Amino acid sequence: MDPVLVLLLLGLAIPVLLIIGIPATPLKWVGQVLTRVIVAVILLFFVNLFGAQFGLHIPINGFTAAVSTILGVPGLLSLLAIHLWVL
Repeated sequence: MDPVLVLLLLGLAIPVLLIIGIPATPLKWVGQVLTRVIVAVILLFFVNLFGAQFGLHIPINGFTAAVSTILGVPGLLSLLAIHLWVL
């Protein structure tokens, strides 16, 4: 895409969004979801950090991040239980 066209579109989009306004509800929802994902990944990191002393390791990937994001601490504990009893 031509850089001039991109700058033109951005130059038109910014005033339009300032006049019309950006809907706050979707941005608020996305912000809350991203915050929960970041907290879940940080908790997984600390579980791996302190669990290494006991031989526990939960990989940080999309599935484990989604489980700990949706279910919270009980989801993290269930991942630990699965790791201990199944694997």
